Amino acid sequence: MSAAQSTTPPHETQPSGTQPVRLMGVQARAAARVLRSLPTARKVSALHAIAAGLRANAPAILTANAQDVQAAIEAGLPEPMVARLRLDARMLDGIAADVEAVSRLPDPVGETTPAQTQPSGIRVSTRRVPLGVLGVIYESRPNVTVDVAALALMSGNAVILRGGKETVRSNAALEAVIHAALRAQGLPADGVQVIRDPARERMLELLKLDDLVDAIIPRGGAGLHRYCVENATVPVIVGGIGVVHVYLDPSFTRDPGDRARAAAIIRNAKVQKPSACNALDTLLIHQDALDALPDIARDLQAHGVTLRTDPPAHAALSAAGITTDPATDADYGTEFLALTASVKTVPSFEDALDFIAARGNHTDVILTRDEAQAGRFIEDVDSAAVVVNASPRFNDGGQLGLGAEVAISTQKLHARGPMGLRELTTTKWVVEGNGEVRG
Repeated sequence: MSAAQSTTPPHETQPSGTQPVRLMGVQARAAARVLRSLPTARKVSALHAIAAGLRANAPAILTANAQDVQAAIEAGLPEPMVARLRLDARMLDGIAADVEAVSRLPDPVGETTPAQTQPSGIRVSTRRVPLGVLGVIYESRPNVTVDVAALALMSGNAVILRGGKETVRSNAALEAVIHAALRAQGLPADGVQVIRDPARERMLELLKLDDLVDAIIPRGGAGLHRYCVENATVPVIVGGIGVVHVYLDPSFTRDPGDRARAAAIIRNAKVQKPSACNALDTLLIHQDALDALPDIARDLQAHGVTLRTDPPAHAALSAAGITTDPATDADYGTEFLALTASVKTVPSFEDALDFIAARGNHTDVILTRDEAQAGRFIEDVDSAAVVVNASPRFNDGGQLGLGAEVAISTQKLHARGPMGLRELTTTKWVVEGNGEVRG
């Protein structure tokens, strides 16, 4: 059967029996041994087969997804979560296109540094290799299932996926397509496995598989990350959570064109995808730029944004006839993931830096025409991404040239920022000799 042919009828994508998570780990480890040494051309062929399978099996996938969406609505899930869950034909074709985009990325596996000959005579180099077996835990978005599978396969890794209970049918349908594509290419289907049992106990079992799984990557809210860190014996790569700040300096408000640019950047930062981890949470505005705030606030409110403002910003907006909610201390340092933003007035650039230092670690933006100030911001702000005069929504693997991402890491060990193919690899030392022994 070709990968593009229909694989699994809709009724077979319902959750059925589940394999023990430990057995999945054993199977993934065996698959990883095959995947780690695959030539780039075979990995590319596998991804093209997956993309073709997604398009050919769109009716079955969308039927399964519709069942998930209906169940989510009946369960009373919040509308933003239902929206993240929902697929349509256009979105599914876009997911397939994303898989093809990953196949066109440079393959980092096998990159080798020039060999250096040591005084002993040995030749030493390093070679880039896959991490091995990944465990990825996420919520709601079925596109993550395919994105992560594509990145894992292209980087030579096996992956065990654990989506939220609201995506069980969708993920089962996607897994069936991926398995059919891999088998058609003569590759182990166990290179991509989905835990279908939504019980938290299965997630805990995955977190404890330190003899079989090399890294856990959670994608979700702070609660999920905290649970993984506190319960895992497998190393956890933490990311995807954090407060996003945009600091507006007076130098970016003096020209009418810049005022319009500032409003457009701030609108995009908050409105384009408010549930994303790189969406604006807190607007920091210099006290000398408050006269630009009314136009920004009107623009945001016209797009349904609720603003929570400190006294200076509240007074400036009230004078312009704009009503906002008073901010509390809890509104600063909060990741809203919704059409809500806080506004904080700062008396100086230094105060903005101090504010971000106390609360930032994900994506932070400065809007300024002062080049020295921009340079200081880049040097001083210790976040996964710093942005000058553009939207924080660009802190994304696809936008930064990685093709796609598994997650955005906000920690500092191994990987930081969007995690693409290279971030799913590590290095090993290669030592070559001719009978040398250590004296």
